[in-house]
Amino acid sequence: MTKKRKHQEDFQKVKFKVGKKKPKLENATDTTFKTKAIQIPEQLKEDGVLPTQNRKLNIKDLLSQMHHYSPGVKHNALLGLKDLLSQYPFVIDAHLSSIISEVAAVFTDKDSGVRRAAVHLLQFLASKIRAEQIAPFFPLVSAHLSSAMTHISEGIQEDSLKVLDVLLEAYPALLTDRSVILLKNFVELISHQQLSKKLKSRDKLSWMLSVNPNRRVTSQQWRLSVLTRLKKFLQAVVDGSSETEDEGLQEQKDSPHSVRNPICVSWKLHANNQQHIQLFENGGLRPKINSSFRLRSLTSVMDSAEKGLSSAENLKGFIEIIIPLLIECWIEASPAQSAPILGNLLESESQQLMQQVLSIIHLLWKLTKRHDETYKMELWLRMNYLVDFKHHFMRHFPYSVQETVKHKKKDSFKGHKNCMASSNNVDHLLLNLTLCDIMVSLASTSTLQTDSGWLDMIRKFVTDTLQDGSKLSSKQVNRLLGVTWRLMQIQQNKVATEPLIKAVYTLYQQRNLLFPVRTLLLKFFSRVYQKEDLRSQRIRSRSKVLSRWLAGLPQQLALLGLRNPELSNQLIDIIHSAASRSNKELLQSLQATAARIYDPLEGTLVLLPAEAQRRLVQLVYFLPCLPASLLACLSRCCIMGRMSSDLAATLIGILHMRSSFAGWKCQVQENSMNDVDYFSFLFSTLIGFSREELTSLQGIRGKPHISQTQLSPIRLYLTDLDQFLHHWAVTEMICHSLSTIPSQSQCFDILQTGICKYLVGLVVIPDSTAGSVLCAINKLLDQACIISENLHKFLASCCYSLLYFLLTLDKEDAEHLQKRDMLWGSCISALALLPRLLRLMLQSLQVSRICREELPVVAQLLRLLMQHGQLRSHMITNEFLVQQIIKDIMTLKSGEVQEQWLTDLHYCFNIYLASHPQTPGPINAVY
Repeated sequence: MTKKRKHQEDFQKVKFKVGKKKPKLENATDTTFKTKAIQIPEQLKEDGVLPTQNRKLNIKDLLSQMHHYSPGVKHNALLGLKDLLSQYPFVIDAHLSSIISEVAAVFTDKDSGVRRAAVHLLQFLASKIRAEQIAPFFPLVSAHLSSAMTHISEGIQEDSLKVLDVLLEAYPALLTDRSVILLKNFVELISHQQLSKKLKSRDKLSWMLSVNPNRRVTSQQWRLSVLTRLKKFLQAVVDGSSETEDEGLQEQKDSPHSVRNPICVSWKLHANNQQHIQLFENGGLRPKINSSFRLRSLTSVMDSAEKGLSSAENLKGFIEIIIPLLIECWIEASPAQSAPILGNLLESESQQLMQQVLSIIHLLWKLTKRHDETYKMELWLRMNYLVDFKHHFMRHFPYSVQETVKHKKKDSFKGHKNCMASSNNVDHLLLNLTLCDIMVSLASTSTLQTDSGWLDMIRKFVTDTLQDGSKLSSKQVNRLLGVTWRLMQIQQNKVATEPLIKAVYTLYQQRNLLFPVRTLLLKFFSRVYQKEDLRSQRIRSRSKVLSRWLAGLPQQLALLGLRNPELSNQLIDIIHSAASRSNKELLQSLQATAARIYDPLEGTLVLLPAEAQRRLVQLVYFLPCLPASLLACLSRCCIMGRMSSDLAATLIGILHMRSSFAGWKCQVQENSMNDVDYFSFLFSTLIGFSREELTSLQGIRGKPHISQTQLSPIRLYLTDLDQFLHHWAVTEMICHSLSTIPSQSQCFDILQTGICKYLVGLVVIPDSTAGSVLCAINKLLDQACIISENLHKFLASCCYSLLYFLLTLDKEDAEHLQKRDMLWGSCISALALLPRLLRLMLQSLQVSRICREELPVVAQLLRLLMQHGQLRSHMITNEFLVQQIIKDIMTLKSGEVQEQWLTDLHYCFNIYLASHPQTPGPINAVY
């Protein structure tokens, strides 16, 4: 076989038979496969970490849908977010950054429904997120807001104002921190820039109002909407300023007569070095440093854009832009300039726009007063804008409402027509008052002659409004009084100020004034009075109206009672201020009304809270005369417990300083308080009960109110613990006042006469009264005092009744146990000072007259008296009496088993008396 044939054999062709299957190749691929169902139950379960809403979408799913191209998907995502966050508020804290960024991003969405849903969601979030939580993300929110306000789409601009409303309501402080950018956005919403024709270069651009016919509302309505938000924004800037002040009655920044808070000084604490009093020059709360150097504030090192309107440069720049635009808005809304008449009628929409214009200017004026160079700023404002304001604002002054409001009910026409409100709640009086406030701020004493024309118009309008008799709101009265005060400062002579004060007093005399209105009027009159009083005596000319107002304050205070404690506090402060300045008219009125104010049952003193009571007690010092009837009322106020014991002690101290025994070097005012009346006050307060109350007590019998013993004619009425502690605290102050009187013997004689006249002979005496009498005797007794026999017997009976009461107290009686130390101390001190008192008490211990149950009490009393160190010598002197009492007790107990108390009595007698120790040790009784 040749080589060619062998080669062909390697590649021989296989021949298949018909009907046979082709055999599989060795390298053939198997293409068969099998399928099975795959189950994934875990993926069908809800996410266990993130909560979902009703559509089973969690926070991540909803936030991802915010980027969808479809407006419907984004709208549903916003609604789902609100639903989810309302059900699970904790999700807000966990995803705050993502929520804020996604919601803020749709402020500029093209679809109005999406923007509306975003505003509703933002309003919901504002109620859940605190300012400190959103503060790190607020620059992003502010940036999206600015983008929406400056967007080319009119609908986005309109909805941006709704976003602004939400942020102003919830986060005013955060929003005003970016005032420079937002103020520029406000300007661009109603105007556009135009190259000034006077300047060839583009260094300065002027702004003019823009008109867009594509808006759904008129140009005037759009400007009204924008200016309303601008006014709210500026109000937030003013409220966020560090120096807060009342809108109408603000103090001048550099005024030396600003109101200062008083410093409460406790002279007792100060005398004991427990209270440090720091005094400043001129009585201010801040030390006055005389230095030519001035510290730079933190705002001066910040960038001009960061300072916002707190920078005088930024404020001037914004005023230069916005005031011309506001004047243009005013011109469009003002009435026809032909035939100007008094009280020009305005349409409702024009009225609202003019109100917003004036409110914005008024807020800008307030911001100018926050800067250091206020005078220069006012001069700059007058020089640049007074002419335009007089020409446009004052030309048709005052403004009033159109006659379309006459279809209202008759009840709404009780006020002046300037005070009416249209169907859109426009306050026409407030419009005129805001204009007055703006104009008078541009006037001063130096420009009085130049501005007399329009100032007379304002003065007449203010006077007529005050005297009109209409019901004014607190906001109207606040602005009205602010204008009145400014007018009085511009022209300070009495001819000009007296009619204004009289007009305000006419309003003050109206009945049923609202509390805020009454408060504003009181502040105004108080301020006028202080300003008038600070003038030197040489040029002072007292206003008759002001004197009449001051004289009526005490009567108003007495009539007011407890109906309005806040108003009563204001009246008391003003009365105290005028009384400390020795205002004659007020002191006379206060003297005439004192009996009603200090009435112990229904007087103002006992009705008002503690702080007001303290101020009323201080007023007693300024009363010209303190008659007996008034002192009787004050005594009842002290002992009835309707004011604290500390305050009662203060009142007693004040009366002592008014008495002739205070040790004044100068002569005390004659007839201010009689010495007899003063002693009557002290004695009545010491007793603690009136004659009628003591008489009514005589009919009480038995426990638990009466403590009775057969060895004493006096039964004790057991007072409540609170009443007892109050009476005891007052007694200590009374004793202190009595001890400071120079002639102690005469004082003791007066006290002895009073006790013998009003207490001796009574069967029932309160325990606090008995203890107080003993305390006063101990305080006043000296060698020169002569005690009558009746007083001796009375005191001996009081001592035994008190000691019997203390020895028979139950340990469970916690209320009366607290009286023990005070009553025991007063009894022992009296027995130690008066040996005859001890002898009389021992003589009264006739044990044959008492029941057997009282014998252990008598024995315990004798044992304690013998053990007491202060009484040892007196007990030795009365050894025979003690021995006789013990014999009588033994006689009664003869034939019986000797009890332990009797053994103890024998032991003490043998130890302390029978052996006659010469040097008694300091052993005190412990019971």
